[in-house]
Amino acid sequence: MHATLPLLADSDFPVLSRGKLETVQVNLGYRCNQRCLHCHVNASPDRTESMDRDTIDQVLAYLSTSGAATLDITGGAPELNPHFRYLVERATTSGKRVIDRCNLTILLEPGQEDLAEFLAAHRVEIIASLPCYLEDNVDRQRGKGVFGKSVEALRLLNRLGYGESDSGLALNLVYNPQGPTLPPPQEKLEADYRRHLAGSFGVSFNKLFTLTNMPIQRFGSTLISKGRFGDYMQLLRDSYNEANLATVMCRSLISIDWQGYIYDCDFNQMLGLPVLVDGLPRVHLSELMDVDLAGRPVYVKDHCYGCTAGQGSSCGGALNS
Repeated sequence: MHATLPLLADSDFPVLSRGKLETVQVNLGYRCNQRCLHCHVNASPDRTESMDRDTIDQVLAYLSTSGAATLDITGGAPELNPHFRYLVERATTSGKRVIDRCNLTILLEPGQEDLAEFLAAHRVEIIASLPCYLEDNVDRQRGKGVFGKSVEALRLLNRLGYGESDSGLALNLVYNPQGPTLPPPQEKLEADYRRHLAGSFGVSFNKLFTLTNMPIQRFGSTLISKGRFGDYMQLLRDSYNEANLATVMCRSLISIDWQGYIYDCDFNQMLGLPVLVDGLPRVHLSELMDVDLAGRPVYVKDHCYGCTAGQGSSCGGALNS
């Protein structure tokens, strides 16, 4: 059974409308050097999807006219796209804030030896996945040896100035639960991360973002195989917090897939739920250049309870921490 099927029924999630566009999030492809259990993209070394240069040029054109201040680059491991550095260079030169969602171990891959220096030179903000500060938990979720490599990559970034409060080089970490539970309070967990990583490894960072695992793709399939999908969805529903509706990321972000099609968020992208524009089955970036999305409805389904449960969850961590 496909993990997304239970989510495609009618939903009673509240109606949402889009506000001012602030962030353009671009998925450069699903190829990754890791194969994490919680991955909502189902990324792996076997995936071949990759954004081409023409589409990247369309992204840059849209970024320049949309009014959005931030380019948020994700994947897969986005750095494996052959045009990643071109995109970063063009966006930073135009004055945009650029975020790289980095899995850390990519910095140690053959052919990427100068990647950390490149990111620092272009003042790219790094949001790095480190789903726990304990080695056994990370290796169980992401693969044997990943924790050690992640620490090595963090030390490399620290040597370049990342994670220092006055360097202007932001290094933020991301926590994901090990299973079908909600993240603990972000502020307390950040203190635990900071204490353990500094004390044991001499590693520093700026902020910790806690993200709720979304019941789609690989994580959703795991829940279904263990007979826990329904229980997890009920947990998300029971933990719904109306206050989170005001700041969910889909109100100020668009997500662009590797082919240039538009979605309200990365999760909707994985479910094939397009931006709602004029009744079109899906909308390509080339059709959006002169379209104002403000006030248009967001495509919502039951997985949206994941972003509004408890303290809330977004690409920038808890909504109410």
